[in-house]
Amino acid sequence: MKDCYKILGVSPAASLSEIKHAYREKAKLYHPDALGEDAKRDAFNELNQAYRVLSDARQRQIFNDSFFHHFNKKKENEESFDYRKWLLERNDDESWAKLIVLDLMRGREDDAVREFIHVNSSRTSFNLKHWFTREDFMDYGYILSEELVIRGEYYDGFLLLEQIILMEYSYEYFRLFFPEVISFTSSILRHNIEGVIDDELALDVFERALELKFSKSDDAFFLSKMAVIYRRMGDIKTAELIERMSL
Repeated sequence: MKDCYKILGVSPAASLSEIKHAYREKAKLYHPDALGEDAKRDAFNELNQAYRVLSDARQRQIFNDSFFHHFNKKKENEESFDYRKWLLERNDDESWAKLIVLDLMRGREDDAVREFIHVNSSRTSFNLKHWFTREDFMDYGYILSEELVIRGEYYDGFLLLEQIILMEYSYEYFRLFFPEVISFTSSILRHNIEGVIDDELALDVFERALELKFSKSDDAFFLSKMAVIYRRMGDIKTAELIERMSL
């Protein structure tokens, strides 16, 4: 039996977010369609198998029980400096950004979401992408958007995805994974906006979505939802204008 953790390049204590991050990084290197090298196909299949095992809680437990006879979840660097505590004692935007990502990648997803919502709503100056490289922000931002959506924070999740999509259009990074990003965003727009979040926020989301190069059918859907909201708000004239635009 091969070590799934070694294949992905993560520790046995890795969080699901770390596993997702590592998989995307390695898949870009090994994907045979991207490189045109048949020799990479076996490595890519092995990577996929390791990811399927470690991304499923039950399969991961079965793997741990069978592979590690003396599995030791000893914390790394516990003997010295508590970096998280140090970040918590600070109150600047950079420290907040690093705390959010630290918690996100170390199995404290609830804390990361709570911290992001708090600082994002209380500080107009805060922008997560200012404190990381473009590539790291896109990866961490996507993982964070998934966690936000899981917890029903659809508006904030969409705003992160909007930044990522626009950055991808300006310079390709996700490549093979970009259809997954678009599909995830489209699903949120179709199922978790109109009638779910505040009408004014929903209008803001759909207006922004019209700038993201979705399909014509998607744009027509966004416009139809905007018309529904304007009718609900009593602005019949605007609703009728938008309905004509959606045809």
